[in-house]
Amino acid sequence: MAIRKSNKLPQSALLKQILKRCSNIGKKHSSGDGGHDIGGLPLDVPKGHFPVYVGENRSRYVVPISFLTHPEFQRLLRCAEEEFGFGYDMGLTIPCEEVVFRSLTSMLR
Repeated sequence: MAIRKSNKLPQSALLKQILKRCSNIGKKHSSGDGGHDIGGLPLDVPKGHFPVYVGENRSRYVVPISFLTHPEFQRLLRCAEEEFGFGYDMGLTIPCEEVVFRSLTSMLR
């Protein structure tokens, strides 16, 4: 039996990748791009935050970048990576029920 190498990124690399995607938050330009900033994020996302989509209906939530340091939120990100990967063009989607997500984020605030 061959030993398979895991495709999962180490936690530090995962966080760096997410932070890199969020690093342009707040840097806006007006090039007629449909209301998005340089990093492709909607202009209604405040500096220091990023949007995520949660649940079957893909409800949109804007969460602070500080959530990235919480182990509970990192678990959700690992689930998102396993289910969708980072090449997913539909935004960062968290595969959990909205009730669970709201409960978790209320504890992290």
